[in-house]
Amino acid sequence: MRRIILSALILMSAQISTEAQNTAAPILRQQPRIENRLLSPEALWAMGRIGGSSVAPDAKQVAYNVSYYSVEQNKSHTVVYTIGTDGEGNRLLTNGTGSESAPQFMNDGRIAFLAADENGTTQLWAMNTDGSGRTRLSSFSKDAEDYLFSPDCKKVLVIHSNPYHGSIAEKPQDLPKTSGYVVNELMYRHWDEWVESVPQPYIYTFEGEKVSGEGKAVLGNEPFECPMKPFGGMEQLCWSPDSRYVAYTCRKKTGRDYAVSTDSDIFLYDTETGTTTNLCKPAGYKAAAYDYTRSLQHQRANDPDFERDSMLMATHCLRNPAPTPNDYNLGYDTNPAFSPDGKYVAWQSMARDGYESDRNRLCVYEMKTGKKTYVTEKFDSNVDAFVWAADSKTIYFVGTWHGTTHVYATNLKGQVNQITDGQYDYTSVALCGKQLLCGRQSMAEATELYLVNPKTKVVTQLTHENQYFRDNIDWGKVEPRWCKSVDGKDILSWIILPPHFDPNKKYPALLFCEGGPQSPVSQFWSYRWNIQIMAANGYVVVCPNRRGLPGFGQEWLEEISTNYTGRCMDDYKSAIDDACKLPYVDKERLGCVGASFGGFSVYWLAGNHDKRFKAFIAHDGIYNLEAQYTETEEAWFTNWDLGGAPWLKDDATIQRTFQNSPHHFIDKWDTPILCIHGEKDYRIVSSQAMSAFNAARYRGVPAQLLIFPDENHWVLKPQNGILWQRTFFAWLDRWLK
Repeated sequence: MRRIILSALILMSAQISTEAQNTAAPILRQQPRIENRLLSPEALWAMGRIGGSSVAPDAKQVAYNVSYYSVEQNKSHTVVYTIGTDGEGNRLLTNGTGSESAPQFMNDGRIAFLAADENGTTQLWAMNTDGSGRTRLSSFSKDAEDYLFSPDCKKVLVIHSNPYHGSIAEKPQDLPKTSGYVVNELMYRHWDEWVESVPQPYIYTFEGEKVSGEGKAVLGNEPFECPMKPFGGMEQLCWSPDSRYVAYTCRKKTGRDYAVSTDSDIFLYDTETGTTTNLCKPAGYKAAAYDYTRSLQHQRANDPDFERDSMLMATHCLRNPAPTPNDYNLGYDTNPAFSPDGKYVAWQSMARDGYESDRNRLCVYEMKTGKKTYVTEKFDSNVDAFVWAADSKTIYFVGTWHGTTHVYATNLKGQVNQITDGQYDYTSVALCGKQLLCGRQSMAEATELYLVNPKTKVVTQLTHENQYFRDNIDWGKVEPRWCKSVDGKDILSWIILPPHFDPNKKYPALLFCEGGPQSPVSQFWSYRWNIQIMAANGYVVVCPNRRGLPGFGQEWLEEISTNYTGRCMDDYKSAIDDACKLPYVDKERLGCVGASFGGFSVYWLAGNHDKRFKAFIAHDGIYNLEAQYTETEEAWFTNWDLGGAPWLKDDATIQRTFQNSPHHFIDKWDTPILCIHGEKDYRIVSSQAMSAFNAARYRGVPAQLLIFPDENHWVLKPQNGILWQRTFFAWLDRWLK
């Protein structure tokens, strides 16, 4: 349900990659036979998936991860490559049976990485840039989940997981095999796990060849997550240039408070004194009390100066509270990064508590004065990733606008300039000498690494991991198309045509409903919800940027909150109706597909589509909003998006939300529907799909249910992914061809 960002995808690859540790032989690059030059599920799973990367101190080399998957073994294997920034000397450094990940150049020119030892515990290792001289640097008793060397390379931050029993009671020692959980507080499970541990950072001394000491706990005895689950990685922590300070991201809340609040802060830890300072809030700050059953949008939690504002309202007859003079950073504050000169810390900042999809601004904090400046206010969309320039006066960032994600630059005065262009998504940005190292993808290209010259704006492809597939597959053309909404607004859709397209033919078409609900329909690449494979199966695909998506201004984005079935659903209908005007679209053979909020959209449209569609597919969607409110784990999401609890009968907005739940329109269902869900999805639990399927069958509507007991909100295992694709297209072909 939440916005899916690149760090989340990298984390998923890392999670599944750990399963490959005991593989009999390494899984390496494959070149499968490709039938009729068309993209297939097997080809998708044979592609190499580029992950994290690191630039050498002299900017002459890049080390990066690639994950390969074996459908036969149902596992993955992650390896380390290096390549010169001149594009030469691409070399595979690791060829063992276990995965090796998180490469990071060290000051002495070697490459550090993570790999399991003979006991299966993930340790920190080092090797030369040609893969020789492999040396184990650590002897941790617990897995090293991630790490970051200090700039002087005398210390290293390491993430370990610690036991946590704030929500689930510790199991009795005399019942070691019991499977029961005694739950005492909220947030007892999160995303796809029962919460019995939390990740936390430790600082170790590094002596050149050995990590020593017991490790100093940055959070001391505090029971909080750092990085924050489920998607946070090492990007949530950083070292100061002088190696003295660690800035880290943390939401220092547990249980019910954690469930309703998104208020994380940036903390500064002094390695010499052991003191910690909150850079977001003043000393002694206390959060306002919550009403846990309502949206925080209009609560005191989002206006700590409530009393002062109330007086101003009474005095000046203002209808809304006056802007607070105190910036308390009440929403998500994440991913700090020091400027090279150490004078500033920048981080991504959301303004409001309880709103996980608020606009991600770039906050710059001056260390000497404590002054905060927001330097991307002229960019009415999210900052998705960023990096400081060497001059400490410029910050490069990536953000989405009008269905593409590009690299921008801002100075400390907030003057924003676009650097890249074209029909692409840039997914990451890092400094590489005088250039930028970026990940780039599109609807027709899996992620590769590119070098971007910010002065000349010249873009050069660095890696060619999936060139075989680029050369041996015919790709569908991707075209932008604008249409009018019912209220006269402009809607951008991506139209994807089948390979070998014949304009004189009539094709069945699919309406793609995006999830999030506030994830952009930009030039994204997915290994499951892949738009090109839909086109390769003979479908025209229509992907609208409906109300509620970033890249079209904050007003457009926020129109979906507490109004899931309003203009956003009108936009879907407008987009597919407009596409039906194209001479090659057969309006008698339309399908509608989507996941997460897209799955909710499918369930709602199934009862409100006015005979437009002949087939539906919903993956991990919400069927019953009332059940969703108390089933999901992150209450901030349902409170903000739905307004609050369904039993609050005095609130007309809340009651409108629940009255428009898809399950209230089951009497109008008359179209075949496929329901898909993972039983480890704790964001939207699998009973939603089961309820929808059962209701359809009771109604006599043709329906099918695909359940994965071992998958979460996504499908991560290769054989499950193949089954997903086969079932998906068999259902569509049955009703649309």
